[in-house]
Amino acid sequence: MKADNDRLIVSDPSIMMGKLVIAGTRITVELILEKLAAGETVDDILTAYPRLTADAIRAALSFAAAALRADVVYPLAPAVS
Repeated sequence: MKADNDRLIVSDPSIMMGKLVIAGTRITVELILEKLAAGETVDDILTAYPRLTADAIRAALSFAAAALRADVVYPLAPAVS
């Protein structure tokens, strides 16, 4: 799916201050991930943003997974009650 990410996920300093966006939109990968984390479904997001496609949402998830795989992981401190 890397080829899809290369085509669907882009960064341009003149669009959204260079944040990663879905090509042809101003919809950031960050926004898609936040909405999914908040419990919105893919259908909810597609309804709210008709220019998005299910492939674009999958590309955002795939890109995020690849970014985490390539990153250094630091353990989280235990939560204080």
